[in-house]
Amino acid sequence: MTTNIELKVSSIYDGLSNAEKKAATYFLNNVENVFNKPIAELAEESGASKVAWVRFCKAIGYDGLKDLKKSLVSELFKTTDTEDEEDLIFSDIREATGIDQIIATVKTNTVRDVLDSVRLLDPKEVEKAAQMIMEAKSVRLFGLGASALVAEDLFSKLLRVDKNVCFSKDLHVQLSYASNMSPTDVAVLFSTSGKTSEILEILSLAKNCGTPTIAFTTFGKNPLAMNSDIRLYISSSETTPRSGAMSSRIAQLMTVDVLFTAVAQLNYDLVLPKLENSLRSIQSHKI
Repeated sequence: MTTNIELKVSSIYDGLSNAEKKAATYFLNNVENVFNKPIAELAEESGASKVAWVRFCKAIGYDGLKDLKKSLVSELFKTTDTEDEEDLIFSDIREATGIDQIIATVKTNTVRDVLDSVRLLDPKEVEKAAQMIMEAKSVRLFGLGASALVAEDLFSKLLRVDKNVCFSKDLHVQLSYASNMSPTDVAVLFSTSGKTSEILEILSLAKNCGTPTIAFTTFGKNPLAMNSDIRLYISSSETTPRSGAMSSRIAQLMTVDVLFTAVAQLNYDLVLPKLENSLRSIQSHKI
């Protein structure tokens, strides 16, 4: 069973410095031994200085090695009812792959990314994001490509509860309603990599307008995550070549469902009649 800490390390590995990567590599290869050894011994065995180990710990959200060890011990010895994830093997579009293998591959990647995204989600961040959305004068959604599909899903859900929400797949339209935001609005930005230049441009506009920001992105030191007020992390195992976002899109959709459910439950008495109204409005269009 992969621990949450290992998942975080793997997610941010490429963004670490060379010295931090030595600590990260040692950690991933010797995770069960890390909590038994002092930092001096870890530094000697890994080839990374004690300072690099401290920076590595802070990069994954811990105050230092002691704090990391405390969480690691807890994770290594807890039990779980989830399926054995060690049987799930990452793969993507490959030459001469049979249909049976394609089915297994897509299922494997999707299950892994959903499970890992659940583990990365911070309930406190979800609650803060839900409260921010309910209190906002308007919710402005931003995403391109596959992320636009996810943004559109949240758009349709918020419409069902009569929330003032804006979304368009057209970048120029997104830039238009981004430039007119205010501190009473909220901007929700979708980018799996957290490095999409257009989304970062919109993030800058939001900051200039004083608008609170919520990011849907992968865990790590990407620009979107580092500069947003609230981060709802997803896991993405996708490799190249690929036809486009697949498992990461499903992970984002799952996270949207979590956020929307939190929004609805925080304001259940107000939201329930609106959901019932929206349901009745489409009943006549079913045969």
